[in-house]
Amino acid sequence: MAPTDASSLKNLDTIIQSSVSLLQQLQVALAEIHRSPTAPPAPSSPSTSNSHLRSSTAIDALALAKDSASLIRAHSTKLSLLIVNEPFTPNAIITVVRDLAGGPIPGLAASLEECRADKYTAVIRRELAWRCRSVLVELTSLLQKVPQNGQALSSAGEGFGSDGKGSIALTGVLWSACDQVIELTNLGVAGFFANKVGEWRDTLKDVMEELKEWGEEEAESDDDDGEDEDEDDAVNALADELRDSHISTQDMLDDLMSHRTIPKSDPDAIRPRLETSLKRLRLVTLLYQAIIKRRIKKLPSIPPSADSSQSVAEIPQRLDEAAGVLRVLPDRFGDLACAFYELQSDEIDSLIDQCFLDAFAASELLAQAWGGGRDEFTDWAEKFQAQIKQE
Repeated sequence: MAPTDASSLKNLDTIIQSSVSLLQQLQVALAEIHRSPTAPPAPSSPSTSNSHLRSSTAIDALALAKDSASLIRAHSTKLSLLIVNEPFTPNAIITVVRDLAGGPIPGLAASLEECRADKYTAVIRRELAWRCRSVLVELTSLLQKVPQNGQALSSAGEGFGSDGKGSIALTGVLWSACDQVIELTNLGVAGFFANKVGEWRDTLKDVMEELKEWGEEEAESDDDDGEDEDEDDAVNALADELRDSHISTQDMLDDLMSHRTIPKSDPDAIRPRLETSLKRLRLVTLLYQAIIKRRIKKLPSIPPSADSSQSVAEIPQRLDEAAGVLRVLPDRFGDLACAFYELQSDEIDSLIDQCFLDAFAASELLAQAWGGGRDEFTDWAEKFQAQIKQE
């Protein structure tokens, strides 16, 4: 091998190692943001050293993240082709890696500096940190595939990789991670929140349907003692089956649950509680739908401008507070469903109250218009609150 080739390989190894080290440092910083999205950035954060990315004008954090992810996707395509094709050209690879380290990699990190919780919401900051970190993780894996022996990966069959971890496969995973960042930035704050609230609403609908189906099941016997005895027999039968076969945990739970229906005599008044809960659950799904239509889809520009009114400036905080409640409610109703399945009347009462309070709080947090004062949704929220109290 010619001396110049050896020198090129040495330079290639140096820049790969330094780039991987930078990526790993940034992964730690973004993981911390994901854990604590409202915490201020650490002074020693690697991204803070990139002062050339800053300016006196406001930076659109989501646009910066989108541009950076798009560039990483494009550069990774070049890199992937260079490491699998002959002749192997270390200098060309060095150029691509330098371009990555000098622009889109620090740009992706800088987008998280700008995406502060008080400007874009903690929810968006946390989600962006997770998706950007995924890009850095996959880019690290691709860089670590760059050969150090001066031979292209294709000659050794490592481009595709028999284990599914070849450079071609890694490039595809990296593309997907970049696309996830681009998707988030295209959605924007309003689009992302609309999607999340819609997902939580769909979960509530699933819980409601399952509870309806369970409530329609008829008990085989009205003798409580007989039911207990039958249930004990079922447990014993399942224990025997576990010893004699490989029954799954889900099969066991499904079998046990099929024996827990509301007794015909209903001594603990489970059915009236179920009817009340289903009515409230229906109202709550309507609340989610109304929030999407009347609040999320009518969000003002985010982040708020410097001259925005106090009410508008507080929108990110209001969104975070509301999202905290809206995210928990499906789990609360899921716990309530489990309490019904177990016929635990005291637990049912406690969870019904908690679900009611959470739903009431969510409607109250978003009752006022974004700019303050009343609007159509304010009137609807008051009717919702009055109705849910009656159920």
